[in-house]
Amino acid sequence: MSTALFAHRDYRLLFTAQVAALFGTGLTTVALGLLAYELAGGDAAIVLGTALTLKMVVYVIVAPIAGAYAGRLPRRRFLMALNGIRGVIVVALPFVDQIWQIYVLITLLQLASAAYTPTYQAVLPDILPDERDYTRALSAAQLAATMETLLSPMLAALALSLISFHWLFVGTGLGFAISLALVAAARIPNAAAADGAITERLVAGLRLFAATPRLRGLLGLNLVVAAAGSVVMINTVNYARDVLGADQSGVAVLLAANGLGTMLVALALPRILDRRGERPVMLTGAAFLLTGLAAALTLSTLPTGPWHWPAALSTWATIGAGTALILTPTGRVLRRSAHPEDRPALFAAQFSLSHLAWLLTYPITGWLATTAGFTTTWAVLAAIATLGTAAALHSWPRHDPTEITHVHELGTVDPAILVDAIKIGPRHYQHTHAYVIDANHPRWLPATQPTM
Repeated sequence: MSTALFAHRDYRLLFTAQVAALFGTGLTTVALGLLAYELAGGDAAIVLGTALTLKMVVYVIVAPIAGAYAGRLPRRRFLMALNGIRGVIVVALPFVDQIWQIYVLITLLQLASAAYTPTYQAVLPDILPDERDYTRALSAAQLAATMETLLSPMLAALALSLISFHWLFVGTGLGFAISLALVAAARIPNAAAADGAITERLVAGLRLFAATPRLRGLLGLNLVVAAAGSVVMINTVNYARDVLGADQSGVAVLLAANGLGTMLVALALPRILDRRGERPVMLTGAAFLLTGLAAALTLSTLPTGPWHWPAALSTWATIGAGTALILTPTGRVLRRSAHPEDRPALFAAQFSLSHLAWLLTYPITGWLATTAGFTTTWAVLAAIATLGTAAALHSWPRHDPTEITHVHELGTVDPAILVDAIKIGPRHYQHTHAYVIDANHPRWLPATQPTM
């Protein structure tokens, strides 16, 4: 990762804050799965599926509201408050002894996370205006998430050999406390003022998705990530313990394999993206995820043997690699699809819509795996991922330039945008610029539009 990127003081503080919060959250992920297994045993997938479904409901509802208000709140204090709330909630999780208490606390925790994530994502392009720095920041964010996915289970496995998993929640609380302090030290600019009422801002991001082909393609890819990721998030505990016969440390190792696949890809992506662009990289990610689901489905139909563990580790790593190939470039796609003042709403819409896909796949994975088994469940998820890939291929055109030449009729747009335009008729002007959907460009145009 470029050292020049970390020369930005405020980015360095925010990145470190993100890492601290991520590692805390990673410990919670391991501990929550084990807590569900302790309370529900073989029905742990149902408990996890229900808890994470509640999480997705909160994300889908709250994230667009947070994005609509993101330009009207002091972002530094807002992020600090949300970290504090999350820290208090996770410290309460070790005292849970009823399944319903898991549901209540997870819902409250995700209310804060649903507001935090789109706000943080919208800050990055404001403190890193250079495109190359921003691209590297996206890769660094994915790498941080990957390192958490890889190292948190390993740290958890080491800790679990010495202490009860309940103490892992304390580590989460410490992570949020450190994150709060680092955010407090950073200089975070407030968002550019956005026009329109709050209700208009609520639908602004959704409107951008509906009107922009590459964003519609991203919706399909969100579905692919959710279908494959649900296998890792929901089924790892029961698969490792009940099928592979592993202990709680084995669960952590299988999750770490997923993180290793993600990390290897995230390290290589910045240079690849500069050469290839987002679309081919992300569609390659979809192919990886389909391959991972096919491998998992095959494993579920075969009897267990000494080869089963390495095969499972490879499958989980493949899913991790595919996830990184799609998620790392997503911020670049969003950034070039909106004006700066519309980015908070767009990032919030992506956060909400991507989690809408998880809202579909989480309950399927949790309940179907418990009632019908892994083979049926993973076959359904593979079918969903195939549909998502097909939708992405259909919606996102192969030729997708940032700048589009187009024509405006005088009197139909703000005259200020025609300053650099060429007059080509009595009332028509032509110009070329980075094309995004806004009040003056309400619909998408072909990559080239003939002059009049």
